[in-house]
Amino acid sequence: MSAELKTAHITETGKSAYAVDISVSGHHISGDEPVDFGGGNLGPNPYDLLTAALGECTAMTIRWYAIQQKWPLEHVEVSITHQKGGEGASSPRQDVFTKTITLKGADLTPEQHARLIDVAAKCPVQRTLEGTPLIRTAEG
Repeated sequence: MSAELKTAHITETGKSAYAVDISVSGHHISGDEPVDFGGGNLGPNPYDLLTAALGECTAMTIRWYAIQQKWPLEHVEVSITHQKGGEGASSPRQDVFTKTITLKGADLTPEQHARLIDVAAKCPVQRTLEGTPLIRTAEG
């Protein structure tokens, strides 16, 4: 992961109370809250995107490592759940993410498979979530 400055621009659309257009790295995504929370469900909500970012980074990190090692990994699949509280949480408000990783590769050794699962915990997004990021707010 580079130290390159990333910029995302988010602006309300007016299509629902919370609908936004998100522009980042030349990509455009719609965001919104579900109908139950007063939105129009016109796109993923912020926690949907955070959960997806963790899964995306995990899959890419596993793939990157397998390429570096020239290991015969055929396919990576990651499912992520997110909830407040629950099993293993220190409080009902603690965020709990659970990763389920499926690796396919008939020629992967058990040691390679285990190493790829270990590498999954080292993805940059997971490290950010486990760290103490600094978030500054400025008025535009």
